[in-house]
Amino acid sequence: MKIEHIAMYVNDIEKAKGFFVTYFDAKSNDGYHNTVTGLKSYFLSFSDGARLEIMNRPDMCDIEKNIARTGFIHIAFSVGSKENVDNLTGRLKSEGYSVISGPRTTGDGYYESCVVDFEGNQIEITV
Repeated sequence: MKIEHIAMYVNDIEKAKGFFVTYFDAKSNDGYHNTVTGLKSYFLSFSDGARLEIMNRPDMCDIEKNIARTGFIHIAFSVGSKENVDNLTGRLKSEGYSVISGPRTTGDGYYESCVVDFEGNQIEITV
């Protein structure tokens, strides 16, 4: 069994698509728009076959995204090496994204950093 895809609602679907394409080498489909409900979505595919669906619709509820909360808390991307973790973290920081931890080796042995995207979602970057 494998997870087929993860989906997330976003306020700015074009900015979200650009974020994942720019920083995580996602490839986007042409998108989908349901003119009845207003739902818009893109499937973003990554080199290992993982997919992320980003969606937007007019009737979304946008609640505060505390870091320590129940539910899905972050999405993690493996970038292949400590150097890549350091480089991508530095790039995101220099481009205005908040780094909330790392890069560091965690107590359970992961080398990682955590950044917050433009909508308050936590992104983990790991080897």
